[in-house]
Amino acid sequence: MNLSRLKSTAEKLLQAEGCSDSTEVSVVLVDDPGITELNREYKGKDNPTDVLSFYQYDDPAVHPDVLGDVVISVDTAIAQAEERAKPVDDELDLLLCHGILHLLGFTDDTTENANIMQERAAAVIGEQAAR
Repeated sequence: MNLSRLKSTAEKLLQAEGCSDSTEVSVVLVDDPGITELNREYKGKDNPTDVLSFYQYDDPAVHPDVLGDVVISVDTAIAQAEERAKPVDDELDLLLCHGILHLLGFTDDTTENANIMQERAAAVIGEQAAR
C-alpha cells in the first residue's frame, strides 16, 4: 500500500475537478470490522463496504475547501483487487476517487451517474485502474 501514491491520486483528482490548492480531504484506512461499524451507525447497513464518504459540514458552502472524510476498507480493497486480478494500489486509487467524487456532489444512484463517476476516475488514474 503506497500512501504517497494515494496522496498524489487525491491531488490529481481535486485538480482535475477544479478544486483550489487549499482543498482538504481526510483519508482513513480501516479494516472490515471498522467500516462495518461505520456503515451500521451512519447508513443502517450491518455489513462491510469498500468506501464511505462523510461531509465535514452539513452545508458545503460554509467551508467549500474542507470537503470531508473518505473511509476505505483495506480488507475489502484487497479482496476486490484479487477478484478483479489487479494491483491493490489500483483498487485503493479507484476507491479514493469514488469517495472524493461523492464529496464533490457526484452520485452513483443510476447507471448513467455511476458511469460518469467511473469516467472521471479513469481520467485521473487510467482506464485499466478504473475497471
